[in-house]
Amino acid sequence: MKRFVYINDDESSQELYCDNRISNRKYTVLNFLPKNLWEQFSRFMNQYFLLIACLQLWSLITPVNPASTWGPLIFIFAVSASKEAWDDYNRYLSDKKANEKHIWVVRQGIRKHIQAQDIHVGNIVWLRENDEVPCDLVLIGTSDTQGLCYVETAALDGETDLKTRVIPSACMGMDFELLHKIKGVIECPNPDKDIRRFDANLRLFPPFIDNDLCPLTIKNTLLQSCYLRNTEWACGVAVYTGNETKLGMSRGIPEPKLTAMDAMIDKLTGAIFVFQIVVVMVLGIAGNVWKDTEARKQWYVLYPIEGPWYELLVIPLRFELLCSIMIPISIKVSLDLVKSLYAKFIDWDSEMIDQDTGIPSHATNTAISEDLGQVEYILTDKTGTLTENRMIFRRCCISGIFYGNESGDALKDVKLLNAVAGSSPDVVRFLTVMAICNTVIPIKSKTGAILYKAQSQDEDALVNAAARLHMVYVNKNANILEIRFNGSVIQYEVLETLEFTSDRKRMSVVVKDCQNGKIVLLSKGADEAILPYAYAGQQTRALVEAVEQYAQLGLRTLCLAWRELKEDEYQEWSLMFKEASSTLVDREWRIAEVCQRLEHDFEVLGVTAIEDRLQDGVPETIETLRKAGINFWMLTGDKQNTAIQIALSCNFISPEPKGQLLLIDGKTEGEVCRSLERVLLTMRITSSEPKDVAFVVDGWALEIALKHYRKAFTELAILSRTAICCRVTPSQKAQLVELLKSCDYRTLAIGDGGNDVRMIQQADIGVGISGREGLQAARAADYSIGKFRFLKRLILVHGRYSYNRTAFLSQYSFYKSLVICFIQIFFSFISGVSGTSLFNSVSLMAYNVFYTSVPVLVSVLDKDLSEGTVMQHPQILVYCQAGRLLNPSTFAGWFGRSLFHAIVVFVITIHAYAFEKSEMEELSMVALSGCIWLQAFVVALETNS
Repeated sequence: MKRFVYINDDESSQELYCDNRISNRKYTVLNFLPKNLWEQFSRFMNQYFLLIACLQLWSLITPVNPASTWGPLIFIFAVSASKEAWDDYNRYLSDKKANEKHIWVVRQGIRKHIQAQDIHVGNIVWLRENDEVPCDLVLIGTSDTQGLCYVETAALDGETDLKTRVIPSACMGMDFELLHKIKGVIECPNPDKDIRRFDANLRLFPPFIDNDLCPLTIKNTLLQSCYLRNTEWACGVAVYTGNETKLGMSRGIPEPKLTAMDAMIDKLTGAIFVFQIVVVMVLGIAGNVWKDTEARKQWYVLYPIEGPWYELLVIPLRFELLCSIMIPISIKVSLDLVKSLYAKFIDWDSEMIDQDTGIPSHATNTAISEDLGQVEYILTDKTGTLTENRMIFRRCCISGIFYGNESGDALKDVKLLNAVAGSSPDVVRFLTVMAICNTVIPIKSKTGAILYKAQSQDEDALVNAAARLHMVYVNKNANILEIRFNGSVIQYEVLETLEFTSDRKRMSVVVKDCQNGKIVLLSKGADEAILPYAYAGQQTRALVEAVEQYAQLGLRTLCLAWRELKEDEYQEWSLMFKEASSTLVDREWRIAEVCQRLEHDFEVLGVTAIEDRLQDGVPETIETLRKAGINFWMLTGDKQNTAIQIALSCNFISPEPKGQLLLIDGKTEGEVCRSLERVLLTMRITSSEPKDVAFVVDGWALEIALKHYRKAFTELAILSRTAICCRVTPSQKAQLVELLKSCDYRTLAIGDGGNDVRMIQQADIGVGISGREGLQAARAADYSIGKFRFLKRLILVHGRYSYNRTAFLSQYSFYKSLVICFIQIFFSFISGVSGTSLFNSVSLMAYNVFYTSVPVLVSVLDKDLSEGTVMQHPQILVYCQAGRLLNPSTFAGWFGRSLFHAIVVFVITIHAYAFEKSEMEELSMVALSGCIWLQAFVVALETNS
């Protein structure tokens, strides 16, 4: 499906598409009450309590005042509704502020000032520097003569570096005044939430251009909530407005995550409900039998001889109402309240503030803190998560000659500096690729220094290294690049940019040398994406050795390549590339196919090696968490040897002979099958030994294993404590998380970039690092932290305490309700099994709301062990992982305790008044006092505060 946006046509699009009114509200004033009540009563427990409350309105069967149930029920519903109303009101205020912002638009050839909510699809919107973009625009004009502008996308993807956006080629050179009158049509897909993709076409109507089709990409757009920077003005055509913008489509409430403890509480609630039904049936039958046999013999029991048709149901229903407090009505609100506090404890933790950036830890999801204490598998990204993502150019190999091996820094290697000074052809070409095969933008500061705006830390390191070796990327003027080398200026015209994708694993640019007119293809990428495509006669052995050597040192490697193109070859390919770039269906796949036609027969120039240092505290954190019984999987896009070196440095695996690495490789199904079987056999043999065994798999073999040998790979996942998965794509990361979840493991995924978002969202717990790749991962995660080392405290301290406190609180809530309910049941045996309540309504309400709730607040701050003890002895986390504090057996203990305490209180109370003439009210108050003191004693016994 697609839409046609007619530029500057006020009528055609106005009726077809929505205006720019943003609405993130969940309710309106009219539908709030019915909608909120519907949502609350969609939960089984709330339906159950509503049924009980309604039955209590029937005076014939209710043993207590209906207020004892209606009061707490209305209070709990009012609290939930008030919270929802407050959140929705804040959303309304935020929407109102955005909708009423004033914006310049072109209407009927005249620029007008209107509110943002009145923008329609097809309107031309004018922005000034530092303005916020009000909707999704296709850029058609800027103050820059080359059609460039700069945007800050931090609100969209969290990345703080400025991005460049460019007007389509069809609008290049258009006069300022003509932009008011421009007419045309934009053919684009229906709204979606993919902020990295926009496959569309632009066709301007005569006299502006002769109906040529111009392809549009995300580079030609300004998306809602971005800011225009370093550009005097820009204008664009509104293509998506209101809640149909890419940001609007990506909004929404994520699916709530159910913790292991929540699932257990649900099961226990179900068991109590079944027990309650059994008790009600037994006591109901007993009550009817006693009524028909003994009751009629007593002169003071005035049962009619013939009752109504529902008489048999009266006593069972009375017992149902009497036993309804077995399931505490307040448990959900209590748990929600304390979980919110646990999340605040994480926000307030001063020891989890990153001192370098001042970024505190933050809990986005307030409902899953206790799951942190039950983590069994941590799946982690490498770059920017375990490492600093501060790339430093260290070594290189050019035409088989190694530079930087002796000094550890190629930029200080005399051999390389001499080669640069002597303008060695191989070195010059190598440095040229380093300098211009990228998407970097050079910007001159006021002091005259050149600063580089790079979207990738690798590209930043390469361009800066080339500059230090006198190949300085000076300027980019439209498609003309200027390079200054050893005093001379070289100009290149960029003809095409073949952007990097995770499938191709390389990027290329086609440039024309302005001095001699030669057309050259420059490429850089992973060794597996470059070396196999070298021309037939080239010897690549030295380059393969360089890649292996650098990887052994834990350095990130990139291969640089070059190929001269013939004019007719380029022209023929350019037509295919233009056609692929303008298709609206499978554009990415079509472009990749066309790129493959050009990226071959490379002359591989050499290999670069970049160091990405480990973050402080990473090895110690991993070692501590492994002692806590947590297994680690590293999922990275880097090559195998680099990942293995980092894994050794991080204490993922032990060096030989204590540790053993098992490789799963192969390019065909048969090879992968044999490799997988061999590794599985070894794992089965060594699973009983103390040896540290890990398996290594690359993306290609992983794809085959997950598709054809999933059962065997799942067995391997269960047997293995450590795995290193290399060259994996974002979707494969998410698949591995799903695989471990299918084995009933509690998973935590941690990453720092946009490519980790799918993995983070798939895991039971997602943790994002607020790193140099922006905040995209942190925003998608349940928890965000500044550095990897804070994960230790997040799990061992906050996770463990949250688990212990929630386990106590949930079982205590059932215990206090069961005690009072059992006393009611025992009383029925001396009151003719009639379903009469021993306690009055006020006492029951006070017992639940006041007398037994206040001591629970102590448990929120309870610490069974000090934080220092927990950090020094991480093995104690095993109790939480195994769920030993909340399971059917521990619950049975609390159940037995409630039964025993009820028997003690009832027997003592009855015997105290056995030979006394007293009111039942007096008896009930003594029993209630006994229950309250017992609750206080249990809380004091179970907590350590």
